[in-house]
Amino acid sequence: MLDDTDRRILRQFQAAPDLPGAELAERAGVTPSTLARRLAAMREKGVLRGTRGVIHWPALGYELEVSLRVALDKTVASAFDEFLAAARQVPEVIEIQTFLGSIDVRLAVIARDLTHYQQLYRGRILTLPHISDIEALMHVALVKSDETVPL
Repeated sequence: MLDDTDRRILRQFQAAPDLPGAELAERAGVTPSTLARRLAAMREKGVLRGTRGVIHWPALGYELEVSLRVALDKTVASAFDEFLAAARQVPEVIEIQTFLGSIDVRLAVIARDLTHYQQLYRGRILTLPHISDIEALMHVALVKSDETVPL
């Protein structure tokens, strides 16, 4: 699907997506027109879905991150849909993932501090519908966060 040139372009693009096209092309060893054509083709094929800003939550005063593993009451047919709809309405829930297995959903939650988290947990999280079990994992350190293509 990708040739060596595409992989080289992707590595450079992932390392510095905000570089001007000419500089990115030079780093990837291609002409600016080749870079533009190849990036456009990768976007069209769905390989590149977009460019995003990554927020450093502590810089905005959110010092705490908690991962909540949630099991839902599977005897209720609409449990998933209703839970997900309600969880989307909690601004401090910054990520929602669904799973197959004993854990149905994982929520990534941010809070300013432990007091804020406790208020959020009791007032917003525990009131979400159809929770049969919940486990909180306090984020201690980010060891690896890598979305680069393993090429």
